[in-house]
Amino acid sequence: MMPLSITFHGAAGMVTGTKHLLDLPDGKRILLDCGMFQGEGPASNALNRRFGFDPASIDALVLSHAHIDHSGLIPRLVAEGFKGPIYATGATMDLSKILLLDSAYIQENDFRYDAKRARKQRAAMDEVGPLYGTADVEPAMELFRPVPYATPTEILPGVTLTFLDAGHILGSASVHLAVAGREGVKRITFSGDVGRYVDRLVPEPRPFPQADVIICESTYGDRDHPPATAAEEELLGHVQRVCVQRQGRLIIPAFSVGRTQEILHALNKFFNEGRLPRVPVFVDSPLSINATGIYRKHAGLLRPEIQKELETDADVFGFPGVEFVREAARSKELNTRPGPAIIIAASGMMDAGRIRHHLFHGLPHPANAVLIVGFCAPGTFGERLLQRPEVVHMYGEDVPVRAEIRTMESYSAHGDRNELLRWISCQDPSLVQRVFLVHGVDRAREGLAGLLSGRGFRHIEMPKLDQRFGL
Repeated sequence: MMPLSITFHGAAGMVTGTKHLLDLPDGKRILLDCGMFQGEGPASNALNRRFGFDPASIDALVLSHAHIDHSGLIPRLVAEGFKGPIYATGATMDLSKILLLDSAYIQENDFRYDAKRARKQRAAMDEVGPLYGTADVEPAMELFRPVPYATPTEILPGVTLTFLDAGHILGSASVHLAVAGREGVKRITFSGDVGRYVDRLVPEPRPFPQADVIICESTYGDRDHPPATAAEEELLGHVQRVCVQRQGRLIIPAFSVGRTQEILHALNKFFNEGRLPRVPVFVDSPLSINATGIYRKHAGLLRPEIQKELETDADVFGFPGVEFVREAARSKELNTRPGPAIIIAASGMMDAGRIRHHLFHGLPHPANAVLIVGFCAPGTFGERLLQRPEVVHMYGEDVPVRAEIRTMESYSAHGDRNELLRWISCQDPSLVQRVFLVHGVDRAREGLAGLLSGRGFRHIEMPKLDQRFGL
């Protein structure tokens, strides 16, 4: 019999690439999430091309939610030999399909663009292709097995999985495993990404059963978010100041899943109340449009207050004046369209997607504003823009940054340090044998570790990449 152990192959000292490997005493292996590394510069590609384990040796994959930093390497895992089941909520399964197809499409396009540029410049090119292509997504989706919330499910002999709503995005879950062994049952909890205890689209995070081992995210483990009660009024204030008073464009980089739907819901509320200025709103992201459709499909998972709204408003994400842009030609037209506008486009960290073109055309104009409503990992274009530089380099040109750069952390989908403490407060610290802090830079992990220690939690670990721990 092997000892029970866990190895951290991602999100260890960083906020991306989540992959936590459980080795069970009977030799079986469970992978918790299979995320892509993003925003680590040239290192991301190298990190994404090595798992640190044999994909064919994994017996089951448990997916906490659909965001690419948690799901983005699933097609590559399957292409390299993984054949086991993938357990996720139904909403996560639906969102994963569109997100993985989008990721594959971007990789294929980037590779073609790089190859074309290399030929044009007669330069040597690394012939290593994309991590995976669109043809690799469907074989991965065939392995998904939907599991409802709060439904204990045996996923391997002696291993029971229970998902509870993590309140992060639609379908997101904290993962609870009961692993039976000779010395009894070991209870392991993986937080996934912990959401907010605020009035948004999805319910607040649910309490979870007593655990022996907790793997906890720590994205905002060292700070608090601004009060969320005034978030909608703040958003409306930005619209009034930029689009009405300055007749400029309010450019909102937003994650296609979660953030875009929250912004649309707020704008829809303003429209219903007669407070939304007559400013055209463009959702310029096919992925966001598809994701919004999945939010509509799984409306039963939204907060009860949102479900009540649906009784009188059949579409809480759409209203007169909003245009959902699919065609690339129409997207380009927006950059030369005169007059004020609200443009919501992906990606949220601004490293890819149509938002890049809107920034290229919009940053030089002082009447415009960029409203950053989510976390931007170190090394991403969004993080550089948060430094408010005078010039940024885009598409081979130096682009002056004259537009206003604003932030709204109150729209973050990650719990802050007090919300993380609230999530874990359902536990008796004296019964928790180990706490592993992941999905956070060291500053955030150290801050949360100090708070947890003050609450009586012992043996708090901050794992390094590829570090293994016996349990």
